[in-house]
Order: sequence, then structure tokens, then C-alpha cells
Amino acid sequence: MKNKFSHTDKTGKAKMVDIGNKPESKRIAVAKGSIYLAKETIDLIKENQIKKGDVLTVAKIAGIQSAKKTSELIPLCHPLTLDEISVDCEIFHDRIEITSTAKCTGKTGVEMEALTAVSLAALTVYDMCKAVDKKMKIGNIVLCQKQKQLV
Repeated sequence: MKNKFSHTDKTGKAKMVDIGNKPESKRIAVAKGSIYLAKETIDLIKENQIKKGDVLTVAKIAGIQSAKKTSELIPLCHPLTLDEISVDCEIFHDRIEITSTAKCTGKTGVEMEALTAVSLAALTVYDMCKAVDKKMKIGNIVLCQKQKQLV
């Protein structure tokens, strides 16, 4: 019987997928997530009054850095050379929505990089605001788009 799961061998043990024979293609992935905060915390972020610094800029940098290190964080993830990674934060009255777009030309997708960027950006907001907001909640982290186009 042929194994249906590409990340396990015939005995069910975890393995890294062999992508050696796959053709290169342009890959794009978009992920989103939110961190829910108190209105007072949102106001402090808008006014750049969080003691640890500029929350959104630091969160964006953390997201970008983490996307570049995704294969070091997720055991069976292939290392990729990213063509582009962006992290954008939009402030609402009760949350910050984080969107990441990852692009590469390669043999495997970039969805884990986009999801990692969103996750670490949200965790960075949490870390920077935890002294003033004890009820923050991270959630709704989803892959919104995944594309590939042969080169």
C-alpha cells in the first residue's frame, strides 16, 4: 500500500519530504491573524506610549526575522530562500490585525513562513504590552491564500 502522507515513511515515522524532483515555481502565501487588546492598550500603541518602544515596528521586524528562520523552528520544514516577506499591522478598536505575504521561487510552498511571521508578530505585540494588558488574546491565525506558478 502506498503511503498517503508525504511526511511519514512506510512505518508511520516522521520524515522530511523529498522535493528533489519537483519543478521550480513562483510561490506566494498570505496569512492573517489578530491580537485582541483593551481599548486603553490600543490607545497607548497608537500614541507610541508603550515603555518597550514602537510596538508595530518591532512586531513587523520580528515577523520578518521569524519567517526567515521558519525551517529552524518547524522540524520538517524545508529551508527556503525568500524573495519577499512583508508584515502589515492594522489597528482596530479592539485588535490589531496582522497580515503577512511571503514569496519565493522554489520547489515547496511558503505558507509556513507566512504563518510563522503572523504568529511571531502577534507574540511580539503580546510581549511588549503584557505589562499593561493582562487579558490580551491571540487568535484567528489562518492561511488566506496559497499560489504557485511554474517558471
